Amino acid sequence: MVVIIGAGPIGLATAIELKQRGIKSLIIERGCLVNSIYHYPANMTFFSTSDKLEIGDIPFISNNPKPTRSEALEYYRRAAEHYDLNIRLYEEVTALEGKDGAFDVITEKGSYRAEKVVLATGFYGQENLLNIPGEELPKVSHYYDDPHRYAWQDVVIVGAGNSAADAALETWRKNANVTMVVRESELKQTIKYWVLPDIENRLKEGSIDGYFNSELVEIREDAVDIQTPDGVKTISNDFVLAMTGYHPHFGLMEKLGIELTNDEKRMPVHNEKTLETNRKGLYVSGVVCGGMDTSSLFIENTRIHANHIAGHIEASL
Repeated sequence: MVVIIGAGPIGLATAIELKQRGIKSLIIERGCLVNSIYHYPANMTFFSTSDKLEIGDIPFISNNPKPTRSEALEYYRRAAEHYDLNIRLYEEVTALEGKDGAFDVITEKGSYRAEKVVLATGFYGQENLLNIPGEELPKVSHYYDDPHRYAWQDVVIVGAGNSAADAALETWRKNANVTMVVRESELKQTIKYWVLPDIENRLKEGSIDGYFNSELVEIREDAVDIQTPDGVKTISNDFVLAMTGYHPHFGLMEKLGIELTNDEKRMPVHNEKTLETNRKGLYVSGVVCGGMDTSSLFIENTRIHANHIAGHIEASL
């Protein structure tokens, strides 16, 4: 038995690959199926084409060249059903005892014996905090869902990437008064090519206010303070969307006994060919392998991890 921690696309792909090799697996997920995708914005469109997101040799048919969040949710659920994967949802892993060939995966609901363990938790569940006064207020969110609730409100959006651009444009189009706060001198040029000129034009014409080389320094019930090159600027505010990115669950990795590199990337120590970590019998799979380097690994270029891990496990059992 192999226990896979995380029911995202790569966790599902790993379980499918193992099943095709006749190896039983159990997926344990602390949230819902493909929990990260579920928490994407409701109207989100993937950057990748649908064929790049396929797993288990199951075609991903989309109505458009770029699939949507809702299409992805349906696709991965159907893939899990097609392969009849053994999945436990809303159950969080808290510890890993034992050794290679005889692990005990401890969760908040019980324990499971496993010969091998695969960590495929991604990074979307841990937000990068601003660490400023007022961040704990209910009006502050690190996740953007739907623009409707922000209609006619004063909204501050922190960030320079895809999430910030999407949130700014969508809320502005629902008649929100939108202000972007960007630490850098410009927006990231990696923003989706059909979105970048749109957000740049809105900023240029003044429809959306933008403070560059600036940082949010305090949040209050009805206002925020922004440190700008010209000093602190205070503006009225109803909501703050901190689109500052996410990082892997380093705390869980440390609990499982995975060593992290001693640099800013904090990558889990692992064999790049087999994906096995410093703890024998414990593997990492998917975007979690990149640590803080969250912009280099995606579903499309980590699907191959499932094959590498399954092959190594098959050879060792």
